[in-house]
Amino acid sequence: MKKTYSPLIALVFSAIGITVHAQEKKMLTLDEAVNLGIQNSKNLKIDQAKIDQATANYLEAKNNRLPSLKVSASALALANANVDLKVLPPSTNGGSTAPKANSAFYGNVAASLPIYAGGRIKYGIQSAEYLVEASKLSTENDKLAIAYNVSQAYNNLFKANQQIKVLEDHLTASQKRDESFQKLENNGIIARNDKLKANLQTSDIELQLLDANNNFNIANINMDLLLGLPDGTEIEIDPNYISELTESQPVSYYLNQAVSQRKDMQALDYQRKAAELGTKAAKAESLPTIALTGGYIAAEIPKILTITNAANIGVGIQYNIDNLWKKNSSLMRSAATEKQLSATNELLNDQIKLEVNRDYQNSEFAKKKIAVYEKAAAQANENYRVTKNKFDNGLATITELLDADTAQISANVNVVNAKADAALAYRKLLQTTGILTLH
Repeated sequence: MKKTYSPLIALVFSAIGITVHAQEKKMLTLDEAVNLGIQNSKNLKIDQAKIDQATANYLEAKNNRLPSLKVSASALALANANVDLKVLPPSTNGGSTAPKANSAFYGNVAASLPIYAGGRIKYGIQSAEYLVEASKLSTENDKLAIAYNVSQAYNNLFKANQQIKVLEDHLTASQKRDESFQKLENNGIIARNDKLKANLQTSDIELQLLDANNNFNIANINMDLLLGLPDGTEIEIDPNYISELTESQPVSYYLNQAVSQRKDMQALDYQRKAAELGTKAAKAESLPTIALTGGYIAAEIPKILTITNAANIGVGIQYNIDNLWKKNSSLMRSAATEKQLSATNELLNDQIKLEVNRDYQNSEFAKKKIAVYEKAAAQANENYRVTKNKFDNGLATITELLDADTAQISANVNVVNAKADAALAYRKLLQTTGILTLH
């Protein structure tokens, strides 16, 4: 006897089949998916630009301790300049013998090597170096967050895929039952109403399967975007994704690991060190600067003056006297930054304790749910077997049989979802702790 499909359901399944056939399939393990997600993350590209910016600031700070060399030259046109050269002898006839200056040429080469700047150059270099490290650690922290986001998307795809498999198995069994009931109705053994109840159950499973396929397609699109894969690539999930669940350590272990391994905590520590050096550099602004200077000057005023070989070397001292009465705003800003980062550090410590404890409890809760759902699934499967036996012997109604079948489907799906959720909850704990491994 032919299987009973509504024309609409058959058409939809045909369309899905054509679409899936046209898609490129790609088998990915979770680690491979995470690596692809990190390689193609747009957020990490922004982070790399921040690292490049911090590195440029570091190189700029290092340049401040190198000698500077400046060359300048000027060609001037003079308008009726009066030139009185004192070194000329006085005129014998009382007239002026000084020539007129109509133009002048001037060149200068100046070199300067800082000797002492109150520590500002040294503090600036160290501070910039700390900020480069802070940027790199922030990027590592973002990588862990991306790894978890990919894991979450992978988990959703896995759950949708497993639900499809469970529903397909039950749909096959339900369709075979419909065929049997059709024969029983034809032979007058069961009422038409009982057969229609079974058909209704089959239609309901078909609708659940359509919903599961839709969820899978949406999850697949999300994964393609996260991993930078071509649109329409169908991802095949590793069947061993939840084959083994790792036993958790005591919560104290994760708290201790978080204190030493969290990249955002380490980045904040470097930012605080940079702020401390910024305060020292701000204090040094009230100190004089000393530099070794040297240069060469050449000048010519036609028919009047020529200067060559005017080389010079010396020591220059600069001090801003207005520091005596002006407030050091740089020092005030740096001190405020230090206070802000100190408060942020305390807040982050509290946040880490809360997150680790929360995710540890969620991970343990997810594992305990597996045992409960497995027990419920075993009970539902046994209940269906007993109810089916009773129905075959005329001791149970069709309604009882269909209810038992529905409970069995739900229980089996719950087991798969619980295992997947437990695997994801444990990865969330590792990410919060800062020890999630990136291969």
